[in-house]
Amino acid sequence: MIAVKGNQRKLQQHLQTQFEQQDPDSIEVHTEQVRDRRTQRTVSVLAARESLDAAWSGVKSLIRVERVGSRGSEMMQETIFYISSLTEDAAQFCQRIRDHWQIENRLHWVKDVVLKEDAAPMCSGHAPENMAILRTIAVNLLRLNGFDSITRGIRAVAHDLHRLFSFLQ
Repeated sequence: MIAVKGNQRKLQQHLQTQFEQQDPDSIEVHTEQVRDRRTQRTVSVLAARESLDAAWSGVKSLIRVERVGSRGSEMMQETIFYISSLTEDAAQFCQRIRDHWQIENRLHWVKDVVLKEDAAPMCSGHAPENMAILRTIAVNLLRLNGFDSITRGIRAVAHDLHRLFSFLQ
């Protein structure tokens, strides 16, 4: 499954047209409330009936995710398209997308924002890969030792080497 982004304008427009011209084969609506954020996601799936550009051979499903919600008093609405070589229903794709975003939010976002991975000055040899591995290990060790907030975990162990090294046992 691949998210179709703005840099694939022709593909994105094709998907939008397909969903405008046909009723979805499957729809799943999922609503959640987390703190001050309320979100409703509607996942719609179409079988890929028309051939796409040859670069996208093997695509069997077209997926549209419409998110509507609020964060505090601020309203939000967005539509994201995906393509997939799988043939699943909307409920299954909904779960796959949620699983992907859980990884994105609990690991990639933490590495990018909290650990500032994208701003790291290392850019040659194996240094970027090695540091990415070390950051992932650090995040996992902090989570395994009860820290939901990586920032709080870093603050708690930054000046406590004995506690830090106890994580490795």
